[in-house]
Amino acid sequence: MKADIHPTYTAVVFRDLASGETFLTRSTVKTTKTIEWTDGNTYPLYDVEISSASHPFYTGKQRIMDAAGRVERFNARYKGFGA
Repeated sequence: MKADIHPTYTAVVFRDLASGETFLTRSTVKTTKTIEWTDGNTYPLYDVEISSASHPFYTGKQRIMDAAGRVERFNARYKGFGA
């Protein structure tokens, strides 16, 4: 294996901006923000827009879309197009 070609793999805290939940894991992301974790150590902080803590698929709060209503609205909107 070649030396000095791989990114550094360190402990990083990810913060979900949608739910505010934080979790500590290892990653190669680079960031300038830091946060003090519950163990007293300071770790790099990386903000994410959505994670498993706030994603509708994982939380069980999915919206059920009415496919028939969407098709009817589409047809009503574009019924005169191309005539």
